[in-house]
Amino acid sequence: MIRTPQTLPNLADSKNLRTHRGLLLAVLALGFCLVAPLVRASLGSAPPARPGAASSSPNQAAAPAKPDTRPNLLLITVDTLRPDALGWIGGKNDTPSLDALATEGVRFPAAVSAVPLTLPAHTSILSGILPRRHGVRDNGQPVPAGVETLSQHLRQSGYSTAAFVSGFPLESIFGLDRGFSLYDDRMPEGRQGWTERRAFDTTTAALAWIAKAKSPWFVWVHYYDAHHPYEPPRSFWRPGTRGAYDGEVAYVDAWIGRLRQGLPAGAAANLLTVMTADHGEALGEHREKTHGYFVYDTTMTVPLVFHFPGRLKPAASREPARLIDVAPTVLDLLGQTPLSDIDGISLRPLLEGKPQTVPAAYLETRLPWVYFGWAPLAAVRDGSWKLIAAPKPELYDLSRDPAEATNRIDSERPVARRLEAALREIEKRPAVSAPGVEAPEAVAKLRALGYLGAGSPSADQPPTGLPDPKDRIELRDKLTAGEDALQEGRFAAAIAAFDAVLAVEPSNRFATTRSGTALLEAGRYAEAAKRLTRAVQLDPDRAEARFALGDVLLRLGKPREAIPHWMELARLQPRRADAWSNLGLALLALGRTGNPADLDRAASALAEAARLDPGNPRRRTDLANAHLDLARRALAKNDRVAANRALLTAVEIDPGARERAAADPKLSVLVR
Repeated sequence: MIRTPQTLPNLADSKNLRTHRGLLLAVLALGFCLVAPLVRASLGSAPPARPGAASSSPNQAAAPAKPDTRPNLLLITVDTLRPDALGWIGGKNDTPSLDALATEGVRFPAAVSAVPLTLPAHTSILSGILPRRHGVRDNGQPVPAGVETLSQHLRQSGYSTAAFVSGFPLESIFGLDRGFSLYDDRMPEGRQGWTERRAFDTTTAALAWIAKAKSPWFVWVHYYDAHHPYEPPRSFWRPGTRGAYDGEVAYVDAWIGRLRQGLPAGAAANLLTVMTADHGEALGEHREKTHGYFVYDTTMTVPLVFHFPGRLKPAASREPARLIDVAPTVLDLLGQTPLSDIDGISLRPLLEGKPQTVPAAYLETRLPWVYFGWAPLAAVRDGSWKLIAAPKPELYDLSRDPAEATNRIDSERPVARRLEAALREIEKRPAVSAPGVEAPEAVAKLRALGYLGAGSPSADQPPTGLPDPKDRIELRDKLTAGEDALQEGRFAAAIAAFDAVLAVEPSNRFATTRSGTALLEAGRYAEAAKRLTRAVQLDPDRAEARFALGDVLLRLGKPREAIPHWMELARLQPRRADAWSNLGLALLALGRTGNPADLDRAASALAEAARLDPGNPRRRTDLANAHLDLARRALAKNDRVAANRALLTAVEIDPGARERAAADPKLSVLVR
């Protein structure tokens, strides 16, 4: 039975457009979202003829297609969900929809995520592979082409597939759209590219597609509302210091209830539902406000539910299931062939009440290294013990100390050595170096534009002797204060806060990049260029720094200096339309004042931007203008045939180009 709250007051209350204020700054993305077209897979076919049977004549009616009775699959992920924010675990928050789902399914109150970051964690959920092996260690890094996902596997076997995501880190440009006929990442524009979509809109879009979908289908619905900043509709606010956060979870719960209630009866009767989260939220515990910085259980444990009426009996399990086990378990329950070369296992025996040992969980965060230049963290969780590998290692007995308050690294050396050996064993398998794999097509296009360094490998192996993140909490708090000031438009305060950190750590990556961004926002372009040049030197693979430096150099009228940074950004994020667009505009500026050959290169880059973002009219206008420039160049060479060809191309791309050509004294001779 599906239960929903008796009343859902003010579910559609307006909610302020959010900005991303925390330390989890992945990449600036100023373009519109690209929504993949809906392509329906053809399901079912006529049964093969019996051996020896005569062929059907054209006048005979074809045998009816055999109904496909395979189960549908609904995957629900709630971003940034602490287990204790749910009523069935914490006992305080009002979450009747998820409580009902858990009560009717097999529930794990403390499953283990591999990483406390949105894109890497979801990549692990959908692939069954640890971040160190699939290569996505941070938000903003494209998923390598060789990573096979649950969606690809099911689509190849005839499932209709669709995803409805709600936060910028999961936009299609980062590669998790593979295998989905529809990848709906439509979101409102947010400050500095951080965008999200409310649960109301995500649920509405998902139900509209499901109503017309042909079974069997796989639908992934992702909710981002519980991510910082916490701004639930007023009717969902809860009391206490974490009331806003709990209110966000309650708001999402209400819309998950609507999602389940709105499923067609036929589809709901044969449905496997999996609900989980990518990571938790610290809410001040261990002096961490949000997530990503440490690997304590506050951010690394999440709820996990498998709901399969008639197939799985309701049960509760304290086993530390891992998110990398989700994809292999789902495929096993659906009777599908398994994914190959993965780190997760099928939990089907455990779900069916049989004895099963879950392997040790491997956890990591590279955020301290990637953003600040401090030591990355790794951990292994085996049974009741957890070892955190850090410059100052930590060991906790979770059965007696779930808050991870008493470090027993000195008193339990045999346990520590056992877990250290387990950690080394897991890390024997080679890791994929960040930023992972560049798209071959993008590399070829960049090389055609003269970027000979495209495709070269990059190394990002942290050196030894880095500071322990525990010893840099005060600096991190100053960085957080600076970031808050930057997001609120208090640029002088932001610069002062970042400069205070740089006075202690002159090579701090985050302070250098974000102070450069603050100087850019404040209009202090020359200072910003100097600071951002230093940021790129410190972290050449940081897309955010490349974007900001390219931006400020264009503002300073230095397109030639900006071009290498836009090219590098296109290599790092080959599906990012803004990278190609800004590269094209910089080349266009050069072509108009310098080398005419840059006009051809500009047209190629702008064509790629238009291909990546076909719904954005600005992309078409820019590309058409490049072809108008090619027409002017041809006229200057007295090549009227080439000029006419370029004009026709411009008009085909953007009909408004004809009017612009007619108003141009140089091109008006071509317009009849």
